[in-house]
Amino acid sequence: MTTRALREDDTDGLACRLLALGGPACRDDELLGLLLDGGRGGSSGRERARTLLAAAGELARLAALPPEAFRPAVPRGAARLAAVIRAALELGRRAAGEPLGPLRPVRDAADVHAHFRGRLPQLDHEVFFALLLDGRNRVRTEVPISVGTLTAALVHPRDVFGPALRAGAAAVVLVHNHPSGDPTPSGEDLALTERLEHIGELVGIRVLDHVVVAQGGYVSLAERRRDR
Repeated sequence: MTTRALREDDTDGLACRLLALGGPACRDDELLGLLLDGGRGGSSGRERARTLLAAAGELARLAALPPEAFRPAVPRGAARLAAVIRAALELGRRAAGEPLGPLRPVRDAADVHAHFRGRLPQLDHEVFFALLLDGRNRVRTEVPISVGTLTAALVHPRDVFGPALRAGAAAVVLVHNHPSGDPTPSGEDLALTERLEHIGELVGIRVLDHVVVAQGGYVSLAERRRDR
């Protein structure tokens, strides 16, 4: 749809500004308001958006609002609106990542971080993944290993190497998030990595790296070890 067509559709210019200048030209309440009122960009949508943003405290926490928190903005259809907002935010996060497609080689930890940054840093609990690689470090598949709590995700070696052996993987890259926002590896992270590396040597599957991702960035345990 062109900006001329949008003007003819009785918008107040917000949608035209978004299309012409991009997202950075719009405030959070404007973008959210545009979504709430179906693209019309009216003042009522922005007012409801401000109500929701105030309830959340910040845009990043909007997806965590329970459906009942949407009722002041939308007395009817609060649950439906909550689902729409969560879907929009999830799409945005996924678009921000750079997924490693099948048979694409993993070059370094930056590739791993780019693959997961749209999904893991914003979670309020730890999750643990393994990327299974072939002999040329190309991605065969991604395997979820464990879902944990705010501070830990229990990982058993069989949950890592069982899928790797079944897939015929030559190597794995371990990945988990820190909900605290700080990617600095904990003592438990270091101990788990050493244990899995040792078991990997025994079963013939290399552990190439363990990457910790968070809102504050990422840390590669392999790169950290090389830099020392």
